[in-house]
Amino acid sequence: TDVRHAFDVFTEGFDTWWPRSHHIGKKPMQKAVIEPRAGGRCYGREADGTECQWGTVLAWEPPNRLVIEWNVNPANPTTELEVRFTPEGKGTRVDLEHRGWERYGEKADESFGEYNTGWDFVLGRYLDRANA
Repeated sequence: TDVRHAFDVFTEGFDTWWPRSHHIGKKPMQKAVIEPRAGGRCYGREADGTECQWGTVLAWEPPNRLVIEWNVNPANPTTELEVRFTPEGKGTRVDLEHRGWERYGEKADESFGEYNTGWDFVLGRYLDRANA
């Protein structure tokens, strides 16, 4: 998979691989969206049209880099997701860094541990879609 394809599947194709089980709304999620620009929203749209914002795009640098201020729970501090797409051999290396856990203070390690296990599942779905 080339870098452009990997970036496009992650962003434009976000809804095709993001698991319906991973959202913050009260009703079933209908669509997952990353708006393609700095300042754009990352959100889930529920079946009744309600939009639940998960974050804001801080950096939009296709096809190499995307940074999202992640805030799925307004009661918690924001964190950042940086996703980098780098050519490697005949494919693309995709690195996701979820940072900013120090903002949680004493709960940083616990919060990171609880959250980080979910990325393996989510990114596995992305990988399957990007390689399809």
